[in-house]
Amino acid sequence: MSKAKSTPSGSAKRELLINTALTLFSRHGYHAVGIDTVLAKAGVAKMTLYNHFKSKEELIAAVLERQAQEIAADITARVSSTPDQPEKQILAVFDWLGDWFRSANFHGCLFIKASGEYPEKTDLPHKAAVAFKQTCLDLLSSLCAQLPVADPPALARKLALLVEGAIVLAYIHRKPDPATDAREAAKLLVFSATNR
Repeated sequence: MSKAKSTPSGSAKRELLINTALTLFSRHGYHAVGIDTVLAKAGVAKMTLYNHFKSKEELIAAVLERQAQEIAADITARVSSTPDQPEKQILAVFDWLGDWFRSANFHGCLFIKASGEYPEKTDLPHKAAVAFKQTCLDLLSSLCAQLPVADPPALARKLALLVEGAIVLAYIHRKPDPATDAREAAKLLVFSATNR
């Protein structure tokens, strides 16, 4: 007797849609990928999509939230596996960037793309991008707060600029070198801030 073909549950279909959309949006951007393309690639019906997401923007926001969770977990794991020295933990963030830039999954920053393609502050993708970038800044701020510096938030903002600049240059030039350059600049910033 043959087994009946199993069909993905509602939750599995939602995950399939998010994963498919993540791959397509990463490679091609948001406006360039229509809902029909996502549905065809995922092999699900339009009604299934709208059972889980009210709009394309809601799907994009879900993709960004998933990506934010994964990146935050990766960076936190990298920082946690580094000796308990804030200077080294800050540099570990830039080491993580280098690994990301060298990976086959690096197609630029989905969050920067989202804020560019959805520039209004009220747009769901824009809100998701802002929330993630704030999470990154908060992580850097918490590390800087452990350093003997006069203004930890200011140092964190400068380090965040290095992170963002490295991401953009790595994407434009399709080279991982900006991670190394940003790491060296971060090292100098931290040294300068802690030796005043």
